[in-house]
Amino acid sequence: MEWQAFFLTLRLATVTTAILLAAAIPLSAWLVLGRALSPRAAGWFAAVEALATLPVVLPPTVLGFFLLVLLGPRTAFGRGIAALLGHPLAFSFDGLVVGSVIYSFPFAVQPLVAGFAAIPSSLVDAARLLGASPARMTLTLLVPGARRSLLTAGVLAFLHTVGEFGVVLMLGGDIPGSTRTLSILLYNQVENFDYAAAERTSAILLTLSVLALALIYSKAQKRGARSRA
Repeated sequence: MEWQAFFLTLRLATVTTAILLAAAIPLSAWLVLGRALSPRAAGWFAAVEALATLPVVLPPTVLGFFLLVLLGPRTAFGRGIAALLGHPLAFSFDGLVVGSVIYSFPFAVQPLVAGFAAIPSSLVDAARLLGASPARMTLTLLVPGARRSLLTAGVLAFLHTVGEFGVVLMLGGDIPGSTRTLSILLYNQVENFDYAAAERTSAILLTLSVLALALIYSKAQKRGARSRA
């Protein structure tokens, strides 16, 4: 049961992280380049960034409940998705992916916005004067210049998805092999006073977190050593 939940959690975190990076990179680049190229519209870009950050301050159970209602059969949107996919998104792995992407979105966007914004504006101005499009500036200037931020965004999004509880519980429930992740399994083990199993599950989660953080800081240390050299 622990390994079943383990591989399901890894699958969920991997799929979610891939979707998050694919969406967060262009959005973050749009926010940074938009502020640089259109200073008068800075308020609009700030509003979009605030909306993308909303899941950080919204309680996970509240977000999970809203998604459960939206994706369930009580709404036209939920019924349309169910008709399109052949099954409702609520209480399914696909629904967990949707909820995880929304809940972990700020953890992918914020590091990328900070990394892209740290690139000297002179380089952005030079690329613009040379005729580079925003897409080309993103691929050839922002992403290569913010590799550490890209790694940080990926790791944070992955770990945040691994440790999800409230959204997963509200939107996916506790279905073995489909929606039962490590965090849900740990909750069940503690609730059943199976502390020996809970210790093993906690050890797995702790190991994943330590390895991911070690990856971030080892990359940062190597980059710092190369810069000093």
